[in-house]
Amino acid sequence: MNIAVIVPVRNEASYIARTLDALLVQDYPRDAYEIVVVDGESTDLTRQIAAEYAYRHTNVRLYDNPQCWSSAGRNIGIASSTSDVVLIVDGHCELTDRQYLTKVAEAFERSAADCVGRPQPLTVAKANPVQRAIGLARRSWLGHHPDSYVFSSGEGIVPATSIAVAYRRAVFDRIGMFDESFDACEDVEFNRRIDRANLVCFRTDQITLPYIPRGTLRGLFHQLARYGRGRVRLLRKHPDFTNTKALVPAALLGGVLIGGVTIGILPNIAIPYFASIGAYLATLSLTSAHLTIRARDLALTPLVVAALLTIHAGAGWGAICEVFSSLTSRAAAGASRGTSETGREPSRRS
Repeated sequence: MNIAVIVPVRNEASYIARTLDALLVQDYPRDAYEIVVVDGESTDLTRQIAAEYAYRHTNVRLYDNPQCWSSAGRNIGIASSTSDVVLIVDGHCELTDRQYLTKVAEAFERSAADCVGRPQPLTVAKANPVQRAIGLARRSWLGHHPDSYVFSSGEGIVPATSIAVAYRRAVFDRIGMFDESFDACEDVEFNRRIDRANLVCFRTDQITLPYIPRGTLRGLFHQLARYGRGRVRLLRKHPDFTNTKALVPAALLGGVLIGGVTIGILPNIAIPYFASIGAYLATLSLTSAHLTIRARDLALTPLVVAALLTIHAGAGWGAICEVFSSLTSRAAAGASRGTSETGREPSRRS
C-alpha cells in the first residue's frame, strides 16, 4: 500500500525538522511512501528547512501554498500525490513510533474502512508548565467538544467527523476536496461530508499521534478563536448538523458580557449574575484540582483553571466574531443590492 504523507505547515520552524526526521526513519519501504510538505508562506525558517530536506531526500517534496490556510495546503498536497492512501500529519506533532506508517496500512487492511482515525493526546516530552496545563485542560470534559473521539480510547467503527486523518484516495473522488473557505475546522467539515456519504471510519489507538500544545495562553486563545469561527462556518454550511454544543462557549461569554452591562440598568440581577459566575469558577477550580491530583501535579491547578478559561473565552470570542461578521456582511450585501436597485434609470413614460 502506497501512502502519501501530507504535511501542511506555516511557521513551524521549531518543529518541522523533528517531524520530517521521524517520518524519514519509518520502518516502511522507502519507495512506498512520499512526504509532501506544503508551506503556507511561512515568515520564519520553515520553508528553508523543508527545502533542505527535499533536496537531500528523493521522497520529500515541497510545494508553496499562496493561500496560507491549511485547507488549501491539504488540497495542494493531495493533488500532487498519487498514492493509494492520503495521511495528514501536522507539523506540530511528536511522532516517535517508527512503525507508524506500517500501523496505518494495517488499520486499513484490517478494517477495510474508507478512512482511519486516531487519538491526538496533548502529552509530549519536555513540555513546559503551560503546555502541561493545556494538555490536562483540553482532554477534560470542560476542555473539548463532548462528542469528539479525539481524546477517547478503544478501537472500532466511529463517526469520522472529529477524528479521521487518513483516507483512501477514492474518498476524494466521492466527496470532493477540503473546503478552502475554512481556515479552521476544515478537517471537521470534510469528515462531516464523509459521514453524510455513509462512508466508514475506523478508529484505532495503534496510530496515536501526540500533538504539541501551544506554549502560551495567548497562543491557545488565538487557536481556539479560530476553532470557534470554524464551528460557526460549519453550522452555516451544514444546517442539518444541529450540534449546538459547539456554541456553548459563545453563549457563556455572551452571557458574561451582556450581564455585566445589564447590571447598570437592572441592579436586581447582580446577585444571580455574580452567583452564576461564582458557580462557574468553582466548577473550573474543582475540575482542575481533580485533574492535577490524578496527574500528581497539584501545583498546576491555577494554570489549568487559566487554560480552561482561555479555551472557553477563545472559542466563544471566535464564534461571536464569526456570527457578527456574517451578519454585517449580509447587511452590507443587502444595502448594496438596495442601492443598485434604486439607482436604476427610471423607465420612460409614453
